[in-house]
Amino acid sequence: MKQKLTIVKIGGNVIDNPEALDTFLVDFSQLKGPKVLVHGGGKLASQKLKQMGIEPKMVDGRRITDEQTLEVIVMVYGGLINKNIVAQLQQLGNNALGLSGADMNSILAHKRPVREIDYGFAGDVDTVETENLDLLINNSVVPVFCPLTHDKKGQLLNTNADTIASQLAIGLSRSWSVDLVYCFEIKGVMKDMDKGIIFEEMNPATYEEARTTGLLTGGILPKLDNAFESLNQGVENVVICQADALKNWSGSNFEGTVLHL
Repeated sequence: MKQKLTIVKIGGNVIDNPEALDTFLVDFSQLKGPKVLVHGGGKLASQKLKQMGIEPKMVDGRRITDEQTLEVIVMVYGGLINKNIVAQLQQLGNNALGLSGADMNSILAHKRPVREIDYGFAGDVDTVETENLDLLINNSVVPVFCPLTHDKKGQLLNTNADTIASQLAIGLSRSWSVDLVYCFEIKGVMKDMDKGIIFEEMNPATYEEARTTGLLTGGILPKLDNAFESLNQGVENVVICQADALKNWSGSNFEGTVLHL
């Protein structure tokens, strides 16, 4: 029987708020058993770009990563954010190790082809190498991944953190029983936004019904498509919740949406 592994992805809204990040890291540090953290970049990279006189470029919420921008996000994602998180987790008793996809050749990607839009040095994931990650996790190390990958030709690439989390979950599910927890600004998949009611559980049938009837639209759809793809490829459970719900993840007071097949 495979041992349980929890992979948590934390979004930019928490990273942008030092107090919220401190609280989240306390909750994450107290999760029982092996775990992995994947973090996004937040608004800090855009702030640093502006300080350097470089105007951030976004299209539909996705960053255009030219050469100058890549240099800054590598410093911010792989350095400032990642190492601050690692240092805080060490303080909290977790033996954390900051990683990018280039470290140990963990996540191999390719530069996104130019179609209607040239996203620059944006990476789409090809493969995840988990042998060395298994070794780390089995020795009580907590990997902390920033949203950077590489093409094995010396080129770093900016890669969506949600995608990194799901691809790591799929790869590690070969050795572990994986729960993938997405901590977003919403408290779950919303059934009624006005009343604040969420789907407590969702499977492919209920998802298809909600999408067909127009109950779910917009940005949540690609996230859910991604989540169900993870489940189809061996991930045990996928959860969507707010960061402050993480402390109750395995308890009866948990509030969020649990996805399953």
